[in-house]
Amino acid sequence: MSTEISSLTATNQERENWATHLKRRVRWGESAIESSLFLVGVLTIFVTIAITIVLGDQALLFFADPEVTLVEFFTSTKWQPQAGQFGIWALVSATLTTSAIAILVAVPLGLSAAIYLSEYANPRVRAVLKPILEILAGIPTVVYGYFALLFVTPILRSIIGPDKIGVYNMLAAGLVMGIMILPLISSMSEDALSAVPNSLREAAYAMGATPFEASTQVIVPAALSGIGAAVIVGISRAVGETMIVAVASGATSNFTFNPLEAAETMTAHIARISGGDLPYGTVDYNSLFAIALMLFLVTLVLNLISQWIVTKFREQYE
Repeated sequence: MSTEISSLTATNQERENWATHLKRRVRWGESAIESSLFLVGVLTIFVTIAITIVLGDQALLFFADPEVTLVEFFTSTKWQPQAGQFGIWALVSATLTTSAIAILVAVPLGLSAAIYLSEYANPRVRAVLKPILEILAGIPTVVYGYFALLFVTPILRSIIGPDKIGVYNMLAAGLVMGIMILPLISSMSEDALSAVPNSLREAAYAMGATPFEASTQVIVPAALSGIGAAVIVGISRAVGETMIVAVASGATSNFTFNPLEAAETMTAHIARISGGDLPYGTVDYNSLFAIALMLFLVTLVLNLISQWIVTKFREQYE
């Protein structure tokens, strides 16, 4: 018995000596990888800080102009810099409307596709359908924009009536934006559903639950944090979309929540105005940075909400 204990003690001592040797050994490859990853992380922080400084500096020049007041900027509904009107809500309303339509389209379809791929589709079907679905994410957004203008809008006008919906409208732009962000929400939600332990599925089936009951009452609630994060990321993507709304939504600053009307979003306005010959330092030029800062703050808030949702509803399994 003592011999076995001595042998075991010797073995443990050898393992400790070998572990100490490995820790002291210099591994240049791993050190290089670790340093590279650290530099990438520092670079992302530096870029974020640099963007914030540039936007903030130029936005301060806009708000320092005698023609601009914070009260008018955040309360007025007319945006016409040439006429001295700087009401951001004329652009925010269109951004919120098109983004809301996109989310109403993308969330039900994307979540349904994720549930099917994760819980119902066999591996062969899943291997075919998922790449096809993700092809939508590789289509250029300008193609989506002309698809909304030349295909979706004529269909909507034939259904609703050409006298009720114009050639440029927020409904077509929002619908196509929903199709564009559908692969993003579907892929992230499917990853969250697949991460749920199989023991939960087996327990649900053992209790007599149907696949639909197991999916909706067990799997989806367990993956709620990942699904919520996917929805927030989809909203951020919709808010920041440019080409679809620039092509199909219209170029008129119009305070309205009616999706049948034309209106210009914040991103579309930046794309349209920045393409012209704006003199540097003018109020029109500086207004672009004020709008960009507003967009930056909106996406930042959405990302913070996403992190809070993930932390609040995350379920840990052992």
